Amino acid sequence: MSSSDRREFLKYTAGGAAVAGATALAKTARAAGANEKLTVALVGPGGMGSSHLRQLGANREVDLAWVCDVDEGRLDKAAQTAETLSGRKPQKTKDMRQVFDDKSVDAVWIATPDHWHAPATILACDAGKHVYVEKPCSHNIREGRLMIEAARRNKRVVQVGTQTRSTTEVREGMQKLADGVIGDVLVAKAWNSQRRSSIGHEEPTDPPSTLDYDLWVGPAPMVPYQKNLLPSIWRWWYNFGAGDMGNDGVHDLDIARWGLGVEGHPSSIVAMGGKYFFDDDQQFPDTQYVVFEYPGQGKNGQTKQLIFEQRIWSPYVQEGWENGDAYYGTEGMMILGKKGGYKIFGPRNKLIEEVSYDGPNLPGHHANFIQCIREGGRPHADIEINHLTTTLCHLGNIATRVRAALEFDPATERITNSADAAALVRREYRDHWAVPRGV
Repeated sequence: MSSSDRREFLKYTAGGAAVAGATALAKTARAAGANEKLTVALVGPGGMGSSHLRQLGANREVDLAWVCDVDEGRLDKAAQTAETLSGRKPQKTKDMRQVFDDKSVDAVWIATPDHWHAPATILACDAGKHVYVEKPCSHNIREGRLMIEAARRNKRVVQVGTQTRSTTEVREGMQKLADGVIGDVLVAKAWNSQRRSSIGHEEPTDPPSTLDYDLWVGPAPMVPYQKNLLPSIWRWWYNFGAGDMGNDGVHDLDIARWGLGVEGHPSSIVAMGGKYFFDDDQQFPDTQYVVFEYPGQGKNGQTKQLIFEQRIWSPYVQEGWENGDAYYGTEGMMILGKKGGYKIFGPRNKLIEEVSYDGPNLPGHHANFIQCIREGGRPHADIEINHLTTTLCHLGNIATRVRAALEFDPATERITNSADAAALVRREYRDHWAVPRGV
């Protein structure tokens, strides 16, 4: 690993996180003692949000003061769950602006559909709130950059929900790669190999009476409601999600990129894929192969490659795990599963070490976020870190969609060789109060 790559790695490990962000965030750390509770809110308590709801309701370091959802039924259920867990009934609203207007709120968890991640995060930061936002951090590349700018100008902590970065054993494994346990890592591979279900074919219809569909669509272009949009099926639609590459694949790509030890964005992207299996309404590929190249100034040992494979119709568990990573070094390799553990092999496939763990560490990820709010510093999955990973998902999806090899300028975050692809770096918005400035 080069000296600059090693510095980047150390910058975001447990000891380096506080150092990296101390100058920018120390003045914003709470002056309150360690025993004072943070007042927090949850926007989007369904899906992954339900896991956050249970964690926050049982966490005695926080006071869950608000729950927000555009579906009345889900909102009522979430408030009841929070009261059962914490003994306090939170306030309820379907409009997140009420949460952001409450000056007593210190931090907001955002677990909305993808198209709301950036608008909600930017609004929250501008209102002085720290933000924990689910992955992928953005719906498109431009939004990710605007999220970084909002976090930095407001001096807010923004943690993204790639919680594997807070798994102790994974962090230790990444340190071993940085220390050269398998030599120089030149190639990493991430995979998402699991069996999903068809979303079927549906015709437009009226939304449920409990759902404020206009508010759910938010700043995205309005499209008619269909039954195979909700719950959580929106992620397969261009207007609202990022496909499974941005859903499960983002976790695997994040750790693959970390272990590869690369800085910044790739410069070349090649992809193939499409809908090979499902005959339904989903728009994103069910089969996808993407290769990203990091130029490293064109020097031997610095040019690196990251590979992504996706088959969401497959019963085959690759290398023992549905989701995982492989790291190919000059002196060996590492195989890592998102859930389960990792194995390190030396020359001639000799097993050097095997480590087991339960899987992504959500409580630890919450704790890291809260610690950074109290003490200053950048969190394990800081918005700038995750923007680099989420951009891989967007670039992979764009290259697959336009069926072209892409050249990407890391400095300007623009695709330079395809007008059709370049147009997808941003998105169209309708006239709405949540449209981010600068899009």
